[in-house]
Amino acid sequence: MDENRFWAMIETAWQAVGGKLKVRQKLAARKLSGDKAEELLESLEEVIPALLGQLGLLSAADLLAFDRILERKLYDIDRAEIQVQTDGSDDGFLYARGFIVAAGKEYYDAVSAKPSVALMDLDCEEMCYVSLHLYEEKFGDMPESGISRESCTNKAGWPDLA
Repeated sequence: MDENRFWAMIETAWQAVGGKLKVRQKLAARKLSGDKAEELLESLEEVIPALLGQLGLLSAADLLAFDRILERKLYDIDRAEIQVQTDGSDDGFLYARGFIVAAGKEYYDAVSAKPSVALMDLDCEEMCYVSLHLYEEKFGDMPESGISRESCTNKAGWPDLA
């Protein structure tokens, strides 16, 4: 498992709803209406189970590696400048970051580079824990990684809290 495979698995899961590539590209360019953004959010009700189906086929080592990449992606965008665009609460911001990852690499990279691309009220709690919960169900407790997916833990992203 590497980052390319991580993103490829998310893209494959999007095929459960036809990919919605053009809509997700508009999301990354911040040229998306609220209705279309809501449509993407609703699509995750099929995308996440499709991703879970793929994850269920992985070995313990690959599932752990997927989760480590997911955790790192969530951690890397745990930044005050992104939080201000999405949601005020800790849990809400975590779930907003879950949506950012679930929407795919193009949106993730766009938000990371230009936080104003992130939109309010788009969240996906399931994405934050999809591989963690599956790993624990199949293989037991997941080893600690040394970073956290929880909000406000990336000290570099929160200079006022350091």
